[in-house]
Amino acid sequence: MTYYGAKDLAGSFRTVRKNTIVIAEEIGEDKYGFRATPDTRSVAEMLAHIALVTRLPLQLHKVEKRTTLEGFDFAGFLMPLLDNEKKSRSKAEIIGMLRTEGDAFTSWLETANDDFLGQSVTFPAGMQPPSKSRFEMILGAKEHEMHHRGQLMLIERLIGLTPHLTREMNARIAAMMAAKTTA
Repeated sequence: MTYYGAKDLAGSFRTVRKNTIVIAEEIGEDKYGFRATPDTRSVAEMLAHIALVTRLPLQLHKVEKRTTLEGFDFAGFLMPLLDNEKKSRSKAEIIGMLRTEGDAFTSWLETANDDFLGQSVTFPAGMQPPSKSRFEMILGAKEHEMHHRGQLMLIERLIGLTPHLTREMNARIAAMMAAKTTA
């Protein structure tokens, strides 16, 4: 029996993307060029990267339905995406891209079934582990976004913003403390 299927994965990815979009909305467009260090992505580039990178699992699992990554041209697929994330875009365009790309990914994901998610995809010889389930690989897209969202939350701190998830948690704690003192 599976306890966490495609609809659950799609729902959790939607939550992650919703929180990424809140961050994108809260950071001022004048800060979209901010880089934590000169050799890192700007806020705009990181948000574009987050939006575009879901195209990789779509290519592997939806379009090609690969059971092996042997022979897949990662450089040929990823280089245009990396170039695309560097394009100059307005804040509104980036937020629109986050919505559109996220919706495309989750809409497809909801159509997957447990058998499909359980299929094993083998990696090229010498890679460790030698294979992963589609589920684990697709879950990696969410983990990847959360990794970058953590970076964005630190950037929010660096530019003087308190991340919305922190504000929400602080409000819940304050409400619990207030309820405890009035009880």
